Amino acid sequence: MEQELNALPRRAFLGNISKAGILGSLAAFLPGSSSAEVLQQLTAKPAEGHIFLTKPYLQVPAPDGMTVRWITNKLCYSWVEYGEGNNLNQKAHQVTAGLVDAHNRINKVALKNLKPGTQYSYRVVAKEIVDFKPYALKYGETITSDSYSFTTPKLNPETVEWLIMNDIHDRPESIPHLMKLNGTDNYDYVFYNGDLFDYQTDEQQIIDHMLTPSAFSSTKPFMFVRGNHETRGKFCRELADYFSNKDGKGYFAYQWGPVFNVVLDTGEDKEDTHPVYAGIVDFDDYRMEQAKWLEEVMTSSAFKRAKFRVVMMHIPHFHSGDAHGPLHVRELFAPIFAKHKVDIVISGHTHKFGVWPPSAEHPYPIIIGGGPRDGNRTLIKVKADQKTLNLTMLKDDGTEVGKYSLKA
Repeated sequence: MEQELNALPRRAFLGNISKAGILGSLAAFLPGSSSAEVLQQLTAKPAEGHIFLTKPYLQVPAPDGMTVRWITNKLCYSWVEYGEGNNLNQKAHQVTAGLVDAHNRINKVALKNLKPGTQYSYRVVAKEIVDFKPYALKYGETITSDSYSFTTPKLNPETVEWLIMNDIHDRPESIPHLMKLNGTDNYDYVFYNGDLFDYQTDEQQIIDHMLTPSAFSSTKPFMFVRGNHETRGKFCRELADYFSNKDGKGYFAYQWGPVFNVVLDTGEDKEDTHPVYAGIVDFDDYRMEQAKWLEEVMTSSAFKRAKFRVVMMHIPHFHSGDAHGPLHVRELFAPIFAKHKVDIVISGHTHKFGVWPPSAEHPYPIIIGGGPRDGNRTLIKVKADQKTLNLTMLKDDGTEVGKYSLKA
């Protein structure tokens, strides 16, 4: 059986997690250091001990694999204990170029060679490294999380169901609130379609405003693509260290049952030369890189054979104003979408939810989720089988504010 989603790890961390909040101010006294770097330089007080700063959270679901991530407050050697059913009889750690990942706090272990459509139990273990000399390593305290479970996707599932949230904008209470709107309906995963934050401040913001509120993520995976606000702030370049995407990029494609999904990182909404960016962004080239990749993906046999072809990206290329970002996205992606007969595009960004049916400009529907204020937040639910894809958009009071259906 799955563990209760709100269960705490064996060493309770909620009372300690706020201590890491001092890191933002500490970084100010160490010029050039991010909060994550500051934390690595500190030695925690003995009374604090060794603790988990997050529960484990699941990424990159596949029929034969699942990636487990978690964060500790001390530098460690960490691993996952897992097995089929209720067993924990296997161990996995991450190896990079012959070196086992260690002496780090931000942990990632990709479980491989799993069986499709199978339930697995797992827990994470972290052994503190208190001294790391070239030929003498000294371990400290070992901590172990509670056990959780997940089920790998089937090899060729007949159906897929997922939930989409966007434009949370540092309002962490919105995540559990919107998740409750799903009730007891099944879902395979959650997709965060950008602007979970106003701008990137430090590690604690990621923990408090995304990972901890995503209580489901120890048993159900989530995927994440940046919005334009995730490209801002002093910690934006470290953001990717906390998430895993297929192929390790900010844009990616994957198939789950009858749906082939394409995820695009639409970047910023202003010109690269805008003074606020101080000359240190280049999103035009990044979007052109994606357009080249997109053409290759959409000419693949898997894309062509799929019952449904869905694009998810933060900035919609229509119905989002005439700023440089949306217009550049339109220039690059719209011809490719039309040429390869995309079925539906799902976005956010405008803070005005809506459903725009196919038109002369875009021969496919565009769905835009709302947010971030009360009364404008939305949960998008998508369910597809071999014949039909149904999308429903719920406002934060549970009322339906949009729907669309497609036939294969």
